[in-house]
Amino acid sequence: MHASCRAMPANGSIDSMSGPTDAASFGGVAQTENKRKFLVVVDKSPEAKVALRFATRRAQHTGGRVSLLCVAQPADFQQWRGVEEIMRDEAHQEAESLIFAAAKTVNELSGILPELIILHGRSKDCLIEVLKGDRDISILVLATSTSKEGPGPLVSMFASAGAHPIPVTIVPGALSDEEVDALA
Repeated sequence: MHASCRAMPANGSIDSMSGPTDAASFGGVAQTENKRKFLVVVDKSPEAKVALRFATRRAQHTGGRVSLLCVAQPADFQQWRGVEEIMRDEAHQEAESLIFAAAKTVNELSGILPELIILHGRSKDCLIEVLKGDRDISILVLATSTSKEGPGPLVSMFASAGAHPIPVTIVPGALSDEEVDALA
């Protein structure tokens, strides 16, 4: 795994970088290995919810699967090891909360049980690591930011020239649920 991106298992229920847990325990539909896999980066942004809904609906309509990546951002505080560990644990708990809420949304919208991936590091590094490490991922789904600062760092990275290992779908971040459902 890349030096600046590392896996850390979620508290007992999910092992990062592994497949989904038992679908029956979540009331979901089990997934098979030969279906198209859509990857969504989960964070607190409004556009992440748009990308999540689009990927879920596309997977639902095409018989695909959904993988969710949530990155626990590293703490810049490195004065005292104990404080740094507490900050890392809090970041991981926040990532768990975000990814579990996103997984619930995927399941409620489609009956699909998504694969959950929680990594620690910088979002860009972790995303590249997942794309390189999981050859089953067919499409990365991102949504543009609605802020004045631009489309967002991940969208900018993938929109620029360069070789990317998979196709990238960029969804307008200002779409309503109804608009997303109509497009997907």
